[in-house]
Amino acid sequence: MLEYARWKYLLVAAVLLLALLFALPNVFGEDPALQVARKDHAAFTPEAEQIVESFLKDHGVRFARSYIDQGHLMVRFASVPDQLAARDAVNGNEDFKGSYITAVSFAPRTPEFLRVLGLKPMPLGLDLRGGLYLLYQVDVNSAVAQALEGYATDARRALTAANIAFKDVTVDGATATVRIQLAPGADAAAARGTLTQPLQGLAVNAATGAAGPVLTATMTSQQIRERQDYAIQQNITTLRNRVNELGVSEPIVQRQGIDRINVQLPGVQNSAEVKDILGRVATLEFRLQDMQNSAAEAAALGRAPLGSKLYTHTRMGGPILLKREIIATGDQLTNATTGQSQEGPSVNVRLDARAGENMLRTTRANINKRMAVVLIEKRPETVEVDGKKVVREVTDEEVINDATIKGVFGNNFMITGLQAGEARDLALLLRSGSLATAIYPVEERVVGPSLGEKNIRQGRDALIIGMAGVFLFMAIYYQVFGLVADLVLLANVVLLTALLSLMHQVLSLPGIAGILLTVGMAVDANVLIYERIREEIRKGVSPQAAIRSGFEKALSAIADSNVTTLIAGVVLWVLGTGAIRGFAVVLTLGIATSMFTSLMGSRALLTLMYGGRRKLTRLAIG
Repeated sequence: MLEYARWKYLLVAAVLLLALLFALPNVFGEDPALQVARKDHAAFTPEAEQIVESFLKDHGVRFARSYIDQGHLMVRFASVPDQLAARDAVNGNEDFKGSYITAVSFAPRTPEFLRVLGLKPMPLGLDLRGGLYLLYQVDVNSAVAQALEGYATDARRALTAANIAFKDVTVDGATATVRIQLAPGADAAAARGTLTQPLQGLAVNAATGAAGPVLTATMTSQQIRERQDYAIQQNITTLRNRVNELGVSEPIVQRQGIDRINVQLPGVQNSAEVKDILGRVATLEFRLQDMQNSAAEAAALGRAPLGSKLYTHTRMGGPILLKREIIATGDQLTNATTGQSQEGPSVNVRLDARAGENMLRTTRANINKRMAVVLIEKRPETVEVDGKKVVREVTDEEVINDATIKGVFGNNFMITGLQAGEARDLALLLRSGSLATAIYPVEERVVGPSLGEKNIRQGRDALIIGMAGVFLFMAIYYQVFGLVADLVLLANVVLLTALLSLMHQVLSLPGIAGILLTVGMAVDANVLIYERIREEIRKGVSPQAAIRSGFEKALSAIADSNVTTLIAGVVLWVLGTGAIRGFAVVLTLGIATSMFTSLMGSRALLTLMYGGRRKLTRLAIG
C-alpha cells in the first residue's frame, strides 16, 4: 500500500485554498480612478462621499462607483476621459479647491467582500502600469552653506565656553568662509587654539581689523565636494524613506548626473500630496525661550536683542523670542511616532545620545523656564529679477509648540499642540529624515499606461505560451503523470501569485521573467521524480513502491539544485535594487513554492490516485 499522512493532505489542501483566496483579487483587473483626500488629512466621511458623488452627477461626469479606502475617497471610472473630466471638475470647483486634493491613479475591481478582508492584487511596476517620473535638482551650494553654519555654531559655543569675547560669527557662502569678529583686545592666538577642534580641517587665518582681531576659516575644495556628495546621498536616502512611509510601491530613487535625482513612482500619475511630501525640506530646532526681553518690543523695532532670535508662534499668532543657542535639531532624532496626550495629538520623539545628554543638561538647569520647538521648512520660490525668472530658496521658520519645563528629561519626550494631520505629517518627515538641502523639480512626466498595457499583454502571452508548451510536453511524454505535473505547475503559479499579492510585491517585466523561470525549475523537479520512478519500475519494483522510492531518491538532487539557486536569489534580494531585486524576490519565492508543490502536492495527488489500488500492475508514466 502507498500511504501518505493525513495531516499532509490537510496541509496541502489548506495551503492551496488560501492561495486561491489570496490570488483571487488579481483576476478582476483595475479601472482608472480618482483619489480624493482632505487637505487637513482628516478621514473622508460618508457624508463627504455623497457630496462628491452628487457634484460629479450634477456635472455630467460618469463614474462606476466610489468607496472610502484608508481615509481617502476612491472613485472608479469606465474610461480615462471620464477620469480626467472628474479630476478637472473637482480641481476647478472653488468650494473643493481649498478642502480637497486629488490624485489620478488606478483602483482594482476587487469585490467588496475581498476588500473587507484586506486582500489586494499585487501592484504593477512603472514599466507595466505607468506612473509618475520626477526629476529633482539638488541645491548643492546650500549644502555647503549649511556646513558653514554648523561650523559657525560650533565656533560660538567653543568661544563662549573658553570665555573669549567676540562680537559676531558670520558665514560667506560665496567664498565658503566662516568669519569670527573678536572683541577689541581679545587674544587672537588663544581664540585660534580654542577653535582648532570646532574648525578642524579648515584653513584658519588671523588678521587685525578696525573693530578688533578677525579670524577667517575657509573650506577646501575637497571638503566642498565631499559636502555636496553627502547632500545628494542623504537626499536619496531621505526620498526613499519618505516614499516608503507613503506606501508607494517599489519606487526607484537614484542619482542622475552630478547634482540631480530621479524618482519613479509606479501607479501614481498626479499625486500632489506625494510631490508635496517628497519636496519638503523640514527639520526641527529646540531652543529656550528668552524670558528677559519683550517679544512685542522686538517685533515693533524689527530686530531681536543680542543673543536672541525673533519668531512667529503659529498657534498663538504673535511674536516670540528664543535664544540663539540650539539644544537639539531634527538631524539628531532617531525616531518619531504619533500618539495621544491630554492636550490632543502628539509626536513622541527620541533623540540620539549626544542630543539626549544636551537636552538632559539643559532641562536640569532650566526648570520652570520655557522651551520651544521651531519647525524650519525651505521651499523654492520663483521671482522676476531684471525681466528674468529666478528660482530662489525661501526659509519659513515658525514656532509650533512652547511649554514650561516642569521636569528633567533626556532623549525621550513629546511634542504637543498639533492637529492630527500636522502630527502625522511631522512624524513622517522626522522619521524618514530631513533633506540635507533643498531640491527643486526639474521635470515631471506621467508615464501613460498604453506602453504598460502592451508590456502586460506581451508578458501575459509569453507566460501563457510558455506554460502551454510545457504542459503539452509533459502530458505527451509522461501521460497521466504529466497531467499531474501540469496541475502541480498550475498550483505553483497560483501559490506564487498569492505570496506576491500577500507581500504586496511589485510585478514588473523582470518579475514575469522570474515566473517563467520558476515554472521551468518546477518542471525540473517533476522530471527528476518521474525519471526516478521509471528507473525503479525498470528494476522490477512494484508500481506503488516505485512511486515511494522515486520521491525519496529524487529529494536530495532536487534539494541540492534548488539550494544553490536559492542562495543566489537571496543575495540578489538583499543587495539588489529596482528591477534586479524584483526578479530576485520572484525567483526566491518561486523556489519555495515549487519545492512545496513538487514534493508535497505532487506526492499527495499521486498517492490519492494510486495509493488505494491493491492490484496495480502498471503506471501511466510513458
